[in-house]
Amino acid sequence: MLDENTDAGAPASANIIVSGKVQGVYYRKFTQENAIRLGLAGFARNMPDGRVEVVAEGPRGSIETLIEMLHRGPAFSRVKDVDVRWSSPSGEFSAFGIKR
Repeated sequence: MLDENTDAGAPASANIIVSGKVQGVYYRKFTQENAIRLGLAGFARNMPDGRVEVVAEGPRGSIETLIEMLHRGPAFSRVKDVDVRWSSPSGEFSAFGIKR
C-alpha cells in the first residue's frame, strides 16, 4: 500500500534497500544507533546479495532524516543506491534492532 501522506509528523513505515559497500563496515550498527536517536522502531539486516534491508516505523519526518543518513552511511561504507518503499505502519515493532 502506498502512503500518500507527506505530513512529517504522520506515522509511517518505510522498507529501505541499500546497495553498495554496506556489509562489514558497521552499516547496521550505524543505522540502529541513528534510528534509536530518532525514536524509530524496526530493524536492519544484511541480505544474502550484499545489500542491507532497513524497515523503519515512526514519524515520517524522522524516517526521512534516517534515509538522508543512510545515503551517507558510516565512514568505511560506499552507498551506491537507496531504494525506499513507503507504507502504513504495521505497529509490530517496539524498538529498533539488528537482525542476523
